[in-house]
Amino acid sequence: MTEPIRPSRRTVVTALSAAAAVVVALPAWPESAQAATATSGAVLDTHPATEPSGTHVRDVGGTNVVFQYGAVLPAFDGWRTHEPTRDYLSLDRKWRFRFDPAGQGLGEGWQSAHHDDSTWGHIGVPSAWDLLDTPGFGSEDGPFAQGTAFNDGYAWYRTTVDVPGSWRARHVRIAFLAAGYSAEVWLDGRHLGKHEGANSPFALPVAGALRPGTRQTIAVRVFRKASYTDYTASPAQPVTDNHELPYKPVDYWPYAGLTRSAWIEAVPQVTIAKLLAVGANGRLEARAVVENHSATDFDGRLTLDPGRGSGGRPVVVAARIAARSAGVVRVSLPIPRAPRWSPASPHTLTARATLAAGRHSGPRVDTLSTRYGVRELTIADARLRLNNKPLFLKGLNWHEETAAHGRAMTPAEYDRELGQVKAVGANLIRNCVYNRHPYVYDWADEHGVLVMDDIDTMWLNTAQEKLQTERYGLARALALTMAWNQHNHPSVILWGLQNESEIDAAGAPVYRAWLADLKAAVKAVDLTARPVTWASNTSNDPAFDLADVIGFNEYFGYFYGKDADLGPTLDTVHARYPDKPILITENGTWSEAGTHGPATTQGTEEWQAASFTAHWNQVTARSDFVAGFVYWVLKDYKQRCGYNQDHNGISVMGLLTFEEERPKLVHEVFRKAVIPGDR
Repeated sequence: MTEPIRPSRRTVVTALSAAAAVVVALPAWPESAQAATATSGAVLDTHPATEPSGTHVRDVGGTNVVFQYGAVLPAFDGWRTHEPTRDYLSLDRKWRFRFDPAGQGLGEGWQSAHHDDSTWGHIGVPSAWDLLDTPGFGSEDGPFAQGTAFNDGYAWYRTTVDVPGSWRARHVRIAFLAAGYSAEVWLDGRHLGKHEGANSPFALPVAGALRPGTRQTIAVRVFRKASYTDYTASPAQPVTDNHELPYKPVDYWPYAGLTRSAWIEAVPQVTIAKLLAVGANGRLEARAVVENHSATDFDGRLTLDPGRGSGGRPVVVAARIAARSAGVVRVSLPIPRAPRWSPASPHTLTARATLAAGRHSGPRVDTLSTRYGVRELTIADARLRLNNKPLFLKGLNWHEETAAHGRAMTPAEYDRELGQVKAVGANLIRNCVYNRHPYVYDWADEHGVLVMDDIDTMWLNTAQEKLQTERYGLARALALTMAWNQHNHPSVILWGLQNESEIDAAGAPVYRAWLADLKAAVKAVDLTARPVTWASNTSNDPAFDLADVIGFNEYFGYFYGKDADLGPTLDTVHARYPDKPILITENGTWSEAGTHGPATTQGTEEWQAASFTAHWNQVTARSDFVAGFVYWVLKDYKQRCGYNQDHNGISVMGLLTFEEERPKLVHEVFRKAVIPGDR
């Protein structure tokens, strides 16, 4: 490791006199949270009065900070980056595993360290239990409604860890990158907390339950709601839960289990929980969120190194954090030689914050690094602009799954699938409609692919919108964590708030209030002020005035109308909102791979390709106010919904087939489509 450039005495003195952290007390969190209990009848999980992680924002000296479980929501870079001041214990391994369809495990003490799990089976973490024993899962000819892919309700995971004795003076948390759909975690029988939301990471502090120098048992109870009461019945009866997101069956597969990496992270009692970075206009604006979990005040200094290639020099600022408090240390410095990030030149930098004891000298306490990019994203004259140049998005919707591993994809699988995005000349992926593994955002940063990030707010009805806004708050929590977790990624340029949810009548007061709440959440924590949009089910959405970029899904010539109706529709929307860019967030059709015939015959590869061309041409002819077109979808994908069961639940709307990932005709047509301005 190279030594950072040492700041001059003048830099240190000037910075120390300029800033110090403003703190707030760490929020209270129950010493012992209450576990949920199963209900009778159809297996539905129970819910507290508000979403269970306690996600909220606090203003800390002018910076809005996201808290969960009584602590700052930390950075989740531990899956790939190990800081020298921290200890890491990977939980990616074989765990003991048992399904619990009757919900008996809690009453029988399966969470206890003393429970005998020697007769249990095993499962890998990360993995999806859907593929534990489901032959033919990826085949269009496979049997539908068979195997562990249709095991719903509760399942339990157990493993043991040897806790180092040196952790007695550390703040320790257990981090999970995902658990689908919800998870409750125990350490030696002590309930640490519950998380809801299948695709967002979470970290549970273990203070009070940790016994350094001993072997301890981690138990996790994961829950997935059934999509239907009977997967073979016709018509199928959907299972719904007004609190969950999504609350009813949707047309993507709800993979279950610990589907992404997990680890234990032991950090100093005074620690840098999060480093927010904004690179723009030749400067780096950074906010280091510091937690003091100790019983004594901390009076020290924080050094921020903007990274090699930035042209900036490290700056030192004071860091005074009261006991049991969180504070924000703000640093602003010039980075005159930092290259701008763009799809053509995806340059990233690495900033590092170092916390040390004492005002002028003293030992290093903690470090945290983050990758960032320098770029300016603006909207002007109905155009989306990156680094002052008009931006047109040739995009692909994409589901995070493979036939071999479901949503627990390997790095090689990510590289192969995301490589297809580059191969067809797309410059944007839409994360329909959930957050992805951190690998995806890093990949996009490094390869110059833009990202529209989404959350699981798909197909909500008015009742769920009202519940989420006024009481439960899970939609808001997912919006906050999305913006907080992906904040530093230059590739992320749009926040997506919802997909095809219901619009109430009489001016849509419920729908508008819900979207305004989600917009306020992401705007509160995003220092870069990225635009918000959503995938509306109509071009006549009564809340488009709230959007920065107007987004809607359209299926002219497939579900309704004619292909040629798109152009006039775009003109009408533009006339109503002349200053807002428009984005087609979805459009596509389907084809049976290998089925050929006239372009007017539904289901042929020719029809699918011709439909894309017709829509693409109408969009690009209006590139002076249409920001782009996002095709549905990169690859065929799995569904538990009540259709495509004759294809083993596989929707055939992709450029590629699902299991073989073989290109269809539309793949080549999409590849040849020229982005306006690139001719």
